[in-house]
Amino acid sequence: MSEEVKESVVEETAEEKAVGTTETMKDYERELEASFRKINEGDIIKGTVIDVNEEEVILDLKYYTQGIIKAENLSNDPDFLSAGKIAVGDEVEATVIRMDDGEGNIELSKKEANDVLAWDKLQKMLDDETVVKVSIKESVKSGVVAYLEGMRAFIPASQLSVDYVENVESWVGREIEVKVITVDREKNKVVLSGKAVAREKEAEERRHRISMMAPGTVMEGVVESLMPYGAFVNLGNGISGLVHISQICQRRIKKPSEVLKEGQKVKVKILNTNDNKVSLSMKALEEVMADVDEEREPQEYTSGGNVSTSLGDLLSKLNL
Repeated sequence: MSEEVKESVVEETAEEKAVGTTETMKDYERELEASFRKINEGDIIKGTVIDVNEEEVILDLKYYTQGIIKAENLSNDPDFLSAGKIAVGDEVEATVIRMDDGEGNIELSKKEANDVLAWDKLQKMLDDETVVKVSIKESVKSGVVAYLEGMRAFIPASQLSVDYVENVESWVGREIEVKVITVDREKNKVVLSGKAVAREKEAEERRHRISMMAPGTVMEGVVESLMPYGAFVNLGNGISGLVHISQICQRRIKKPSEVLKEGQKVKVKILNTNDNKVSLSMKALEEVMADVDEEREPQEYTSGGNVSTSLGDLLSKLNL
């Protein structure tokens, strides 16, 4: 290696060391500055979880002392700690409730901080129509209780499912997907709905099933209702389609009940599935059958045609 190359390598190494030293010093200065910042009771501060046990959670506050959150100050949810909802490495915001817990640590309450911060999170969930999963903890009059963002939330029986729920106790212990439908900070009220999520899933599944239905397909269904403008036919699998009055039959009718009745089985042809709606026709099938009948009509006799059967041919087929 030439002297020039050696000098270049030495210079680069020195620069790298200088940069590394500068970054280390800056980190040290930041940590030192943070350790001497002023913290007061009532402040909401952030720390990193460095230990979790049955009695408390310990936080690194980048301060000259650690933060301690006792189990009872973690959450309104009684199963928060045992459910493993907090782990080493998590960042936690908590309210300072005592500057010295008697052992030189800052005593904190995640529950108090959450009572302040959770409302903004819940409001955002409401605005964004966020779907979240919750665990149902107990049944109460006319519904059940779950916890979201550490807040006690109510799910009315009517909002548990798209189906009628009679026994709400059977839902305790289940995990369900919900949306926030009410956030009232003044009344300390949070209401959730599983029904809203279930309906969206059903609608999405229905859209998919309809998208797979090809125009021109002939299906069998049952007339489920008659309207002045047409008949709704249940095609099964949660899908119904409309046979407009003009598509019921070839002759002109004043109302669908002239030729149809509820519960009647019918064959229909899919016209289109525009806008996630199924348009059907019975008349189109009549027209097809009429065309087939025309093709089957006998040819008219002409003198030049060979359509007769000779007497000899007939006698040859008899056993005399």
